Amino acid sequence: MKRNNRIYIAIALICGVNLSSCNKFLDEMPDNRAKLDTEAKIDKLLVSAYPQTAYLVSAELSSDNVDDYGPTNPNGERFMEELFRWKEITDNQDEVPKDVWEACYTAIASANASLQAIEEMGNPSSLSPQRGEALAVRAYNHFILVNLFAQHYTKENAATDLGVTYMTEPEVVLDPKYQRNTVREVYDLLIKDLDEAIPLIDDSSFGSTPKYHMNSRAANALRARIALYMQDWEKAVSFSNAAIGVNPVSLQRNYARIAAEAVGTRGFPNGAISYNKSEEKSNLMVATAGTQHGVIFGPYSFGSRYSHGALLGDTETTMAAGPYGQLASTGYVLRAFVYAGTNLDKVLFPRVSYMFEYTDPVAGIGYARGAYAPFTTEETMLVRAEALIHLKRYNEAVVDMKRWVDNALVRPPATFNVATINTWANGINYSSARIPTAKKKLDPKMISFEAGTQENMLHALLFLRRVETLHMGLRWFDVKRYGIEVERRVLNSSGAVASVETETKLIARDKRAALQIPSEVIAAGLTPNPR
Repeated sequence: MKRNNRIYIAIALICGVNLSSCNKFLDEMPDNRAKLDTEAKIDKLLVSAYPQTAYLVSAELSSDNVDDYGPTNPNGERFMEELFRWKEITDNQDEVPKDVWEACYTAIASANASLQAIEEMGNPSSLSPQRGEALAVRAYNHFILVNLFAQHYTKENAATDLGVTYMTEPEVVLDPKYQRNTVREVYDLLIKDLDEAIPLIDDSSFGSTPKYHMNSRAANALRARIALYMQDWEKAVSFSNAAIGVNPVSLQRNYARIAAEAVGTRGFPNGAISYNKSEEKSNLMVATAGTQHGVIFGPYSFGSRYSHGALLGDTETTMAAGPYGQLASTGYVLRAFVYAGTNLDKVLFPRVSYMFEYTDPVAGIGYARGAYAPFTTEETMLVRAEALIHLKRYNEAVVDMKRWVDNALVRPPATFNVATINTWANGINYSSARIPTAKKKLDPKMISFEAGTQENMLHALLFLRRVETLHMGLRWFDVKRYGIEVERRVLNSSGAVASVETETKLIARDKRAALQIPSEVIAAGLTPNPR
């Protein structure tokens, strides 16, 4: 039978919001599990196995994609400043890391309840697609958690670095005490779950809405990203191939269609809506979640103190002198939107659509939400290109990189190859806070590489990734992966560098790169991240 096609905005929680209170699990979980005795009920529960708070803002504000426009700009919140400066989060907003933690573990609880119900029903083959989806989304939620709240996976340190607790069963005891798995243990369990899940996933079981589920392309894209983060280059290539095919041109984003809809006074929000349409072939998966992303990284004053503005855009990202030349904002088929005014300096791509869910329309009360694509053809294509660079298969990597360039740019360069990339990378200096460029120093102790062509190719690849994933949080994980040092800048009202906070520079394997776990779970006995 076809699975339930409706994606509910409001999920039926199977546990309390605050994970530090384990009794809330026990209040409802046994009754809910006892009622999970049909395929339809399991389908409905799996809708809530996806995180209902997005990690995007927490990761993006932690990255080097934002500057501080100073205390004279009043449009900032405390949690933004705390994320920006890698401090302990004390602000109790709806989108702080604590909410991401709670959302992911709530979703994991739904996945585990579904898996237990399937097991209690005798694990019939008719429920294999549901089992595959539950395993895959369990892995996805843990992947978000381990990359936000732990150090990045390295072969030298993963066996001892604190990861997160990998939950594989529903709660069954009163007041359970948990231990954190190591980063390596978490990644091993991610692989175990996904390698079992992928053969079970059946996209036809999702009916007309496969993009709103962990479908086969998305699951393979996740597996490819995990392999990349573990420096398993060959598997990163093979799982990317499984996700998007060897030649994914037919799956690349239709920027011309999106650009045609991103016009008029509502050009930016319309562009974001168009960007995230499920019928867009590039979107391997579409998610909705609670997030203020659409306003923080949208054409509004809210959040404008911590922004991706003209200085970053002109020197490091969208309009910088990159490996395909230096472009104006209109040099991309889907242009970069430039906003300038009093306390407003933003250079943006429409990436996450904004919506508001009213809980009380009369009072105007509700929640900010967004739609976004966690996995895309372009990002997966660049995963493959990066792995190929590490395998020294440079010409193959350039094929994928050129596909990205040719599709994204209005006038792509006539020649884009290893030689032109070497010329570009050898011709620019490493970036510094006061004299920024598109090339940042990489730490070979984090991921080994050779000076010369391999390093140059990586700089070009990371530039493309930075533009492709701008505002989406993945740059933070690239900063952690390559040990890119970040010095925070405070800009003046004209957008120039007023000061550089050298004393708080983020370095490779900086303890602050692992966001602190919520104080509530620390109080309940879970080991905190070292500081």
